[in-house]
Amino acid sequence: MEWKRLLSPRREGYYGKAYVKRQGDLRSEFEKDYHRIIGSSSFRRLQDKTQVFALDKSDFIRTRLTHSLEVSSFAKSLGLNIAQYLLENKIDENFTLQTRSDICDILQCAGLIHDLGNPPFGHFGEEAIRDWFCRNMQNLKFKGKPVTELFTSQMLQDFYHFEGNAQALRQVSKLHFLVNEHGMNLTFALLNTIIKYPVSSDHIRPESGNIREKKMGYFYAEQPLYEMIARETGTEGMRHPLTFILEAADDIAYKTADIEDAFKKGCISYEKLKEELLLAGRKNAPDHLKVDPASMMEHQFDNAIARKVENPQLYAVQNFLVRLQSSLIFCATNGFTSHYREIMEGSYPHDLFYQTDAGWVMEALGDIAYRYAFTSRPILQMEVSAGTILNFLLDRFVPAVLNYDTEEHLPMMEKKIVALISENYRQIYHLYAKSAASEEERLYLRLLLVTDFISGMTDSYAKDLYQKLNGIS
Repeated sequence: MEWKRLLSPRREGYYGKAYVKRQGDLRSEFEKDYHRIIGSSSFRRLQDKTQVFALDKSDFIRTRLTHSLEVSSFAKSLGLNIAQYLLENKIDENFTLQTRSDICDILQCAGLIHDLGNPPFGHFGEEAIRDWFCRNMQNLKFKGKPVTELFTSQMLQDFYHFEGNAQALRQVSKLHFLVNEHGMNLTFALLNTIIKYPVSSDHIRPESGNIREKKMGYFYAEQPLYEMIARETGTEGMRHPLTFILEAADDIAYKTADIEDAFKKGCISYEKLKEELLLAGRKNAPDHLKVDPASMMEHQFDNAIARKVENPQLYAVQNFLVRLQSSLIFCATNGFTSHYREIMEGSYPHDLFYQTDAGWVMEALGDIAYRYAFTSRPILQMEVSAGTILNFLLDRFVPAVLNYDTEEHLPMMEKKIVALISENYRQIYHLYAKSAASEEERLYLRLLLVTDFISGMTDSYAKDLYQKLNGIS
């Protein structure tokens, strides 16, 4: 792979005169992407979508919006660090100052949109949708035939392995209807950066150990678009190099944020957190800790005492995590530059923290957050409630769309339920259903219509719709 193609400014569709560069408009194509994103309703809806604690009323708990802003910031910083290293050490003669500028702009945008496809109620929302289709797809029938006999393997696996990352590509390329059917019409370089897993749902192989095959990266409906992007950027089934950087930024943001949010919610105390970090350090790096989170946190606690801070434990946790983030950025930079050739060849199978000084730290943070936050009573209660809401909505909307837009009779109640689906999503469905190759493909698009609608909901909207449909005021 080479940077000139990887950073392709091409878009799938043009906006006529709007595409012509106006006199005095000095923005690059990637800077234009940024303005399209922050002005979109899809981006604004992230403010009412769960990161960890759903429907939380406090102002310090992160939402998908604040998380995305943090990822955007980390991704740009990581890109700048890596680019500067490549330039100063003359690693790649084709890597220029303009390359550095472009990748920073692309990564900043990628951080903003990487979670746009996630449904309400955090990652549990994805699990709930997958679980519903795994349990119910075999019972769905169209014209007397089971849907499982009508769909291809890839169509079925799209629902069995429903993935927010794949939905994000669909959201920005189709569902955000601005001028035409190309959604936000973002550059191919940016779109490829957010495709974390460049495989279809029927080619997932998590057991392979290659990170690119861990999950699905695009739906059957977006396969032609993915293939166009891959050809244009020269990735051809390989991971875009910037995807590694985006993923590292996402990991840094959510793993440190989950610890801070869990501490502030009272899921884990300062002493217990210190104990866990010490144990993890002894277990994973007993001889010499180049990254020592426990010592970092203790140092910040001592600073708080010296400064007579009112809440030294809160001060220590917050400031320790900020400093830890800097160490993690350094390690991720080293992970990219140390494996630069393999990454550019498309043969590197790991994340950027693999076998770095911070690899064990990232695993420890994830393990601590899981045991103290994700299995805590508030989270479990939220997941049970979210499961009830999402299962109810899928129970109502999926059967209602089976015969929608066909010659089959649609009962009155089904008509009303379909009418509740956003007009924008129905418009997109009809646009692409016209060119569908078969009746089975149109049925597939109708099921996507439901997942599109539900994935686009905020937490509050999903809860409110559930209550209204149940006659709860």
